[in-house]
Amino acid sequence: MVWDEWERAKGEAASRMRLNQMASQGGSTVDGADLVVRDQVLGGLGDLARQLRERVARDGDHARAATAGAATELTADGVDMGSALYAVHDAWITKLSTLMDACAHISNHLDYSRSAHAEDEQKIVTDFSVSRVWDAIK
Repeated sequence: MVWDEWERAKGEAASRMRLNQMASQGGSTVDGADLVVRDQVLGGLGDLARQLRERVARDGDHARAATAGAATELTADGVDMGSALYAVHDAWITKLSTLMDACAHISNHLDYSRSAHAEDEQKIVTDFSVSRVWDAIK
């Protein structure tokens, strides 16, 4: 392909290229943007996940303590149900821990996503700024 054909092909491709939006059907938002990340939304969701984890830990511990106390008393009285209640207690701790870990994972991931998005955004802004300066120098 000769140089002029290459330049013409690049020009045609650039005229068809649409960044951050879908073609004529429109995007998932009112302004047609395909991907939108709102820092406040991610932060709010992360805070909710953190609050949920704290509440699950606090409220879930009440059930754990009550179950352990009942299991201890029943076992001390010689009631076979005490050992079964210990099994419930152990299962409760496992499930509670899994739920708390999931909430922490969600919160941490959202914090990471906010940070990574901010870094990506800064890199894009810097790259465009450098590109404009370079174009002006040429």
